[in-house]
Amino acid sequence: MIVTKTPLRLTLGGGGTDLPSFYSKFGGLVVTTSIDKFVYLIVKRMFEDKIRVSYSRTEIVAHHERIRHPLVREALELLNMDRNLEIVSIADIPSNTGLGSSGSFTVGLLHALHVYKGDSIIKEELAEEACKVQIEMLKEPEGKQDPYIAAFGGLISMEIAKDGRVDVRPVSIKEESLRELQNSLLFFYTGIKRDSGSVLRSQQAGVRKDDSRVVESMLHIKSIGAKVQTALEKGDIEEFGRLQHEHWQAKKIAAPATNAQIDRWCRLGMEAGALGEKLLGAGGGGFIMFCSTNGRDKVRKAMAREDLREVEFRMSADGSKAMVNL
Repeated sequence: MIVTKTPLRLTLGGGGTDLPSFYSKFGGLVVTTSIDKFVYLIVKRMFEDKIRVSYSRTEIVAHHERIRHPLVREALELLNMDRNLEIVSIADIPSNTGLGSSGSFTVGLLHALHVYKGDSIIKEELAEEACKVQIEMLKEPEGKQDPYIAAFGGLISMEIAKDGRVDVRPVSIKEESLRELQNSLLFFYTGIKRDSGSVLRSQQAGVRKDDSRVVESMLHIKSIGAKVQTALEKGDIEEFGRLQHEHWQAKKIAAPATNAQIDRWCRLGMEAGALGEKLLGAGGGGFIMFCSTNGRDKVRKAMAREDLREVEFRMSADGSKAMVNL
């Protein structure tokens, strides 16, 4: 039996520039971090000559082609695995909440399958295989950020070349600044679960059509990503917070990422003293993140009056790990 533990993520800068439609024209730059919330994948041999997959539903099939879960089906296709398998997934946070769960799921599953087969695989290969499953095989409107941060872990910058090659580097931040950053961030669950695909497809369509408003907004977001990295390396958390607000304003131009209720919650948090705000992930629901260095309690009270649940996320240092190999 194999058990893998794969982190979810927070995007801190440059989100969306990791999509093929953008980086193939302009190159991408994303600053991102893994967090202490995880997706767990269990893979074991099944006694019967079948495949059993258990997630929010349970499937028992004779061949992998009949599996309805697309990520499981295509991962087994990629690795040429077809029989006598039981696959179970468990997650700390629901999917479709802006934390990169599909990328973490895919990386964790591929990692578990490779260990099950006795393969040795490096982080970059694991990330690229997950990209192949999601972007090439399934044609999903996904970028490279989620698989890479799930595989590598830590607080990293990803520079993506026009040909898709990814240069991963740790962000050089002092321990004191890292603590200040983590203590400044507040996360509130909106209760809205959404399919990010529609938001990302809209953004990609705008870039492909050379829509000037979308392209200019995405180029602005890329430049914000570089500024975020600089602010973190200088330990300027207040500037980091202001950049989150700037990013969110640009994001709303680039894609249909918000609605009147979300805008209201963001406005209330800013009026309570937050330096910056944004919806995590593609937008449309999930978690709102606020950055506040001095007014954290006021932001908390403002969100409590709206009945929004606060959830604590802490940054983690590790990517996908095989925790059990029996």
